[in-house]
Amino acid sequence: MDNVQQANVSGSLENKDNVSEKLLDLDDVLEKELGQFGRFQLTNILLVAIPLMVPAFMTEFIFSASAIPHRCRIPECGENNKSVEFNPIWLANAVPRSDSEHASCNRYNPLGDNGTLDNCPVALFDQEQIVDCDIFVYERDNTIVYDFDLGCKEWLRAQVGLFSSVGALLSMPLIGYFSDRFGRRLALTLSIFNVALFGLIRAFSFNYTMYLVLQFLNTTLGGGTFTSAYICAAELVGPKYRMYTSVYSSSMFALGQVTMGAVASLVRPWRYLLISLNIPSFLLLVCYFFLSESVRWLLSKQKYAEARRVLENVARVNKTQISEKSMQALMSPSSQTDRDEAGNPGLIKTVLRSRVLLRRVCTTPIWWVACTFVYYGLSINSIGLSGNMYLNYIYTCAVEIPGFFSALFTLPIIGRKWTLASGFLLSAGCNFAFAFISIDLVSVRLALFLLGKLFISMVFTSVYLFTSELYPTRYRHTFIGFSSMIGRIGTITAPLTPALAEYWEGIPSVLFGGVALVAGFLALTQPETLGVKLPDTLVEAEALGRSNDSRRLREIN
Repeated sequence: MDNVQQANVSGSLENKDNVSEKLLDLDDVLEKELGQFGRFQLTNILLVAIPLMVPAFMTEFIFSASAIPHRCRIPECGENNKSVEFNPIWLANAVPRSDSEHASCNRYNPLGDNGTLDNCPVALFDQEQIVDCDIFVYERDNTIVYDFDLGCKEWLRAQVGLFSSVGALLSMPLIGYFSDRFGRRLALTLSIFNVALFGLIRAFSFNYTMYLVLQFLNTTLGGGTFTSAYICAAELVGPKYRMYTSVYSSSMFALGQVTMGAVASLVRPWRYLLISLNIPSFLLLVCYFFLSESVRWLLSKQKYAEARRVLENVARVNKTQISEKSMQALMSPSSQTDRDEAGNPGLIKTVLRSRVLLRRVCTTPIWWVACTFVYYGLSINSIGLSGNMYLNYIYTCAVEIPGFFSALFTLPIIGRKWTLASGFLLSAGCNFAFAFISIDLVSVRLALFLLGKLFISMVFTSVYLFTSELYPTRYRHTFIGFSSMIGRIGTITAPLTPALAEYWEGIPSVLFGGVALVAGFLALTQPETLGVKLPDTLVEAEALGRSNDSRRLREIN
């Protein structure tokens, strides 16, 4: 699940007397004339509700590539395929047993004689010598582990999540370029098509390599669906309602995860699961004909005739008016400052010269890494909890929604710093407790796991806002993008954590708790930004947290 980076265009217009005045901004028109959240905006966000859910379907690998119980195949006893009986009465004669379970990856050394499926006596094996095996029998056949024979290849199985995360990382610059060049509406439509197409083709994979390549293409070419849908929902919403739109978008993604978990519980075979999720997604391509193109994109591309039609439609649906003066001001081309300052030659030098900015540049990316690592890690590890793995996953995703909305209440009351820090620290506490509580306390462990997810969801809502308020306007876009990019390290490593549970089941939770703990204490090192004007200059950004200067910067926008 990814956040959208936006920048307001500013510049100057010359009047007839050559007097400079502030360039009229679309936000000003929304606030004063068109309405910040009217019937048009409501219709728009409802139209993208299901497209916001679709990206969650790409995480079905949590089920389709999940581990299944397996053991060594015993060919000496007539086991000539991987679907024979999983627990024959003679199994203890051939396979070591510990903690009420048979070994998954080793067996007793055979002595050379043969038995049958009905009779395989202990005399056929040397129980003093244990050997590894490379052919297996599986308890179930509903995941790729069975079809592609991935028994005892846990790290190979984990590559599915890794490739998915790397693909999602690569999708960001791809969809950003396509969206900026061809428009938000076409970018959303193409992303949905890629999700459905590659997801459907993946259902017919005939080997593990094909499945892995298609998983990579699925997220690389479809991973921008959420970002595109969010932009379509948020770019015409006024500033007052953007945080609510963000929470709504995140909640719809969480609902998509819940939907995916419910479908997976009903359609167990992984091939049929992919077909069930992706064929209906093709129907969403009709969104192209109902959604309006982003006015901001049209104005940036100087497509003024189309922009005028959209603005007039907004006014008509919202039963408001836009003055001809405002329309003309928005349609007038101006000399605008390039909003992408990533290549600014003075950027690195500026960071190195400012100790305050340097500390922030070293701190905020760690927040993003911790947030994505814990958030996605808990989702992926939820199916390993005791009990029904489908219900566990549904609960873990559903609890995100109150987590997202809780941030709306805490951010304006206790502030950005304490919302972020408390979310990290409380999630850390829940994860540490979960790791060391007895496995027999199923309900307590589930409650702690869900609370850990709720608190990290609260962080997910807060981290973008707090990061954006710490940097000056000139570098804000660049450093939010940098923090988000580094944060993908967490997304990439999270799918590898279930493999660590093979050594001790508490390792993933301890890792989540440790990373969240570090990030929580780092959040306390930054100044509070609640009620403080967004810093426009480096001097103002450095003044954040200094009592005299902070009071001087406070103002009502």
